Amino acid sequence: MSKRAVLIANLGSPDSTSIPDVRRYLREFLGDERVIDLPAPLRFLLLEAIILPTRPKKTAHAYSKVWTPEGSPLVATSESVRKKLAVKLGAEVPVHITMRYGNPSIASTVKALVDQGCDEVLLFPQYPHYAMASWETVVVRIYEEAAKQAPQMKIVCVQPFYGDADYIDMMLAVAAPALEKPYDHLLFSYHGIPERHLRKADSSHGHCTVVADCCNTCSPAHATCYRAQCVRTTAEFGRRGRLDPAKYSMSYQSRLAGEPWLQPFTDFELVRLPKAGVKRLLVICPSFLADCLETLEEIAMAGKETFLEAGGESFEKIICPNDHPAYIDFLANRVQKWLNTGQL
Repeated sequence: MSKRAVLIANLGSPDSTSIPDVRRYLREFLGDERVIDLPAPLRFLLLEAIILPTRPKKTAHAYSKVWTPEGSPLVATSESVRKKLAVKLGAEVPVHITMRYGNPSIASTVKALVDQGCDEVLLFPQYPHYAMASWETVVVRIYEEAAKQAPQMKIVCVQPFYGDADYIDMMLAVAAPALEKPYDHLLFSYHGIPERHLRKADSSHGHCTVVADCCNTCSPAHATCYRAQCVRTTAEFGRRGRLDPAKYSMSYQSRLAGEPWLQPFTDFELVRLPKAGVKRLLVICPSFLADCLETLEEIAMAGKETFLEAGGESFEKIICPNDHPAYIDFLANRVQKWLNTGQL
């Protein structure tokens, strides 16, 4: 009889806020060919000559602002999710977490699954939307490691769930306390990616950024189009939450310099909105299922400061799902369906 397990996979964090640990983490993260998809010699030169000499110090300082007694907020929250989901599922279904970069590493987690005798695994990437620099890289890396250590292991992967009713309803439940208070505008801030990645992920090579209003024009390309999926999440959240379309919009954060990235940029919107009369702002970050550096430092701290300095009066970042009961139920329901039917 097969032994089943659940594997929750996320991005990762450095082991500490020390500059050497942050440098090691950034080298692994930005050295990924799906994150900076340059030829290997150019990627090495960019990392070693330009990014790593200066960026680790700045990033370490940013991490120090959000670090918790348990360590990285992303890793600590993921461990809390693992424990709560394990309680929901019962002792017969082990639940593991792994990180694409840093620890717990994919190699060590696959070994733990092998040591437990698990031969059928439900892989649950913690990314609602497809992007080669997030969803694809962690899924590919896990399959590669499993093929090396346990070629007999069957892995079933949860696909991006950006528009699924249960995901949207879970997000609405988490956001409800903030949405019930008076506000002028709700900004959906998604993680940015280079525009070029949209075209690269478009297998037709004739839709993304080519067709007018491509995100709202039905196409098979949307299965791997990050921007179209973000547009869908925003629209479904607004529709199921019965929000006024005039009171919400979307933007993209966390860009790098050097080439065109998805727009509008969140930091620009945080300056523009007060000038447009928005004084009470809510920000939600639907591409993140756990609060991390990008949501806590970039949005809740720096973003709030930008908005208030531009003339805003009230700023609230809606919490990510984290280990909220609604999110644990969302995960447990998906896992239970797989356990009962083998289907997703």
